Order: sequence, then structure tokens, then C-alpha cells
Amino acid sequence: MTSKRQPSDKASSSDSTEQAASAQDTAAQHAAPQTSTPRSAPVRNKTVQSFEHALVLETARVTEGAALAASKFMGLGDKNAVDGAGTEAMRELLNSLDITGTVVIGEGEMDEAPMLYIGEKVGSGQYEVDIAVDPVEGTEVTAKGLPNGLAVIALSERGGLMHAPDCYMEKLIVPPPAAGRVNLAWPVEANLNVLAQSLNRDVDDLMITILDRERHAELIQRVRATGARVKLIGDGDVIAGIAVGVRGSGVHALMGSGGAPEGVLSAAACKCLGAEIQGRFIAEDDAMRERFKTMGVEENRIYKTSDLAPGKQIVFSATGITYGEILDGVRRFAGGARTHTLVMGYATRVVRFIDSIHLEDDKARVTIRV
Repeated sequence: MTSKRQPSDKASSSDSTEQAASAQDTAAQHAAPQTSTPRSAPVRNKTVQSFEHALVLETARVTEGAALAASKFMGLGDKNAVDGAGTEAMRELLNSLDITGTVVIGEGEMDEAPMLYIGEKVGSGQYEVDIAVDPVEGTEVTAKGLPNGLAVIALSERGGLMHAPDCYMEKLIVPPPAAGRVNLAWPVEANLNVLAQSLNRDVDDLMITILDRERHAELIQRVRATGARVKLIGDGDVIAGIAVGVRGSGVHALMGSGGAPEGVLSAAACKCLGAEIQGRFIAEDDAMRERFKTMGVEENRIYKTSDLAPGKQIVFSATGITYGEILDGVRRFAGGARTHTLVMGYATRVVRFIDSIHLEDDKARVTIRV
């Protein structure tokens, strides 16, 4: 997604790896990956089962397509070309799904984006869904060939994803053991203490992810003063938030302000993983405050995971474009490419990591290897 915000300080596919985890079971989220989900794994109702079972793998195909298209411009230094290729591919694939969808988080307002704009309708199928997209999260890092560029999307039933204004949001994301135990309104030091207790470790064993921005100078100083370590990132707080919910990633929380639309995408992922996000919308001027009023957004309210992603049916998918800690990037070979995707269903309680081979040339041949 190409940022419109200017802060003041500022195909053939093989599903080779499948992980299953309960979004409600903290222990399962933080245990070793499972190879499959038992057929008897419970779902909340048949309608939910139908929605997620019908769309979860098709949604993975959408982010794979966007990642493959954007990857052709990876490292060439043109972030607009990266974003344009990913957006066009994602839109085309969304229109091929059995959905009637409305974009609630997209590339911008109708007059700002040529496609996948807020309010755009895609598809003409049986499942009525709301859609949050970021065809390329990290356009600049992808253009530069840096880590953690990805294509990401979330689908829910109507009203299941908050229509967030294009502004900043103060965020706190914690892993499943700390869910419900922290509070964005508390001092940083208090939340770090609770987080450490929740994870049965000392504060100086914590690693906190923060966007490397001048506006975060005081936050970084306060975190470091407690003894906790800080991992600074240039872009990509959606994948950084996902990493918090995945045991073994080496990070234990995300703090600081970032894009509000990305906060909704993070909430969809957190809900599937059992992690928690808390967010507070930031109005930088009176015009944004007026926009808050028209959209029903409360400036000082702390929004939680269930507020940002209230849906009972949620499908989330992310495919790496460039290499990252959670997802590998697109790896190209003669006549094809390999992708790595994380796709999750909230109600069906399944988390899958999909390693796919795409033979783009009819004459392409590849020897499959791990």
C-alpha cells in the first residue's frame, strides 16, 4: 500500500506445510507446529464452516498472485511499480472469487486510488464479505529489496472489519499469554512488567518492536530504561504484529504509532492467533476530528481486537514478497517461482503455512527440494 499519510515528524501450488492452532488455546498457539488439523476439530456453526472452508485457500491464492506480480519489480527502486503490479493482480484475483465483496480498508479513497479503493465492489458470488487489503505492505522496502515486504488481505462477513480512517493509531500488540492483562492507558513500564510476568521471564529478557521514527524517541528511551531491548523496524508493522503472536519469533510486543488501516489488518491476524491488539486513533488536526465524527470513531477510546475485527468469520492471508523472519520472500527460478504464505481461519481454528511452487512457463521444469 502506498502511504498517503505525511507525518509531521516524520499456476501450480503445493501445500507442503500445514500448521493447526486454536485461536482460543494459548498453549496450542505457543506449542510446536502441528502437521494437520484433526477432521473433528470444532467449528462454531455450519455457516461459518462453509464461509471459511470455501474461501481460506482461495484467499491464499489472492495474496500469492499479488506477491508474484510485485516481486517482478523487487529491487528495481520503483515503489509505484511495485504497488501497481501487486494491486492490479490482487484486484483481478478477488474478482474471480465466489464473493460479493466491499473494500473497507484499501488503497485510499475513490478519488485517490485507481483500484481497490475504499467502497469498491469486487466479485459477484454468493458470499457477502467485507475486505481489508494491503496489496504490498512495504512498497519502499520491496523496491529496495529489503526484508518484510508482503501482500496481505483479510475477509469477514459484513460488518466484521472496522472501517478505519486513514490516520495514525497508537498501538500495543501482545502475545496470547498477555491478552487481557495489559492496558494501552497504562505507563509503558507497567505494561512491560505485566508482559514479563505473563511470559514467565524478566523484563530484560523482552524484545519490543517499534517503528524507527523520530516521534518514538521518548518511547524507545523508556523501554530501554526498563532493561527491555528494542527492535527498530523501518516499515511493515502488520508482519511485525503477526510475529508477536508467533512463538519463536524472538519478539514479545509491538508498541508505538502506525497506520490505522494496518491496525485493522493486524487485528484480524491477532484474532486468529489469539494475540491482542489495543489501539487509539490519533487526530492530527480538526479536519481529521471531523472525519472521526462522520465515521463514528472516538478519539480517546481504546479499541481492542474485538472492536477492530468484530467478525465471527475471518480469513487472513499474507504472502512474503521479500525475505522476513516469519515468511520467506518470493524466490524465482527459470520459468517459475516459489512462495511462502500464512493463511488463517478464525472460526475454523486453523493456521496454515503454505509453501507453493508456481510454474509460470509451460515448458518450465523444476526439481522440488526443501
